[in-house]
Amino acid sequence: MENKELQDKALNEKESLELIARMIRNTQKGLERGAGFPMLLWGYATVVTTAVVWLALKLTLDYHYNFLWFLIPLIGCSGMILRRKRPAPGVRTYIDRVVRYVWLVMGLTGFLLSALSIMSSMWTLPILFIILLIMGMGSVLTGLVIEFKPVIIGGIAGLLISIAHYLIPGYDLKMLTFALAFVVMYIMPGHVLNYKAKKACSKS
Repeated sequence: MENKELQDKALNEKESLELIARMIRNTQKGLERGAGFPMLLWGYATVVTTAVVWLALKLTLDYHYNFLWFLIPLIGCSGMILRRKRPAPGVRTYIDRVVRYVWLVMGLTGFLLSALSIMSSMWTLPILFIILLIMGMGSVLTGLVIEFKPVIIGGIAGLLISIAHYLIPGYDLKMLTFALAFVVMYIMPGHVLNYKAKKACSKS
């Protein structure tokens, strides 16, 4: 009886591991088909907005141009809503939900901290550094969950750039490293995903 229970337990554990592995594979396939777009959308929105804010503040020295940072969630959320109207490719798994919840928490945290930093003079946080940390951690967690190395490497590189961003002096260099981090964390892995999708489609 004990041997049978041990065998059943081993089978259940094996089946559970196989199920998790299958969900990860399905998620990776889904990412190859569709996740390049969100990463590129948010990445380019952030880089372009950073350039616009930097130029506006450089030319005018008017603090109110910091409200242009809200272009990032405006562009990103609008693009995601339009994207969501299309039928989702493949089957959504529990891993997909985990990734979605990770970014929901990270995104809302980053948005709320940014809003408080811009709208309240009492908040003197190094907000760009904090945003880089949050987004870098989100990228690393996503890469680890889906077992996709370009996202992991991009997230780690973004975290390292965030440290450089915090340590270096000067407004210009801080804006440059902020934009660079998003190129490494979002834009480059996004293009890798799109390339893999194109390659997979050409073989099928």
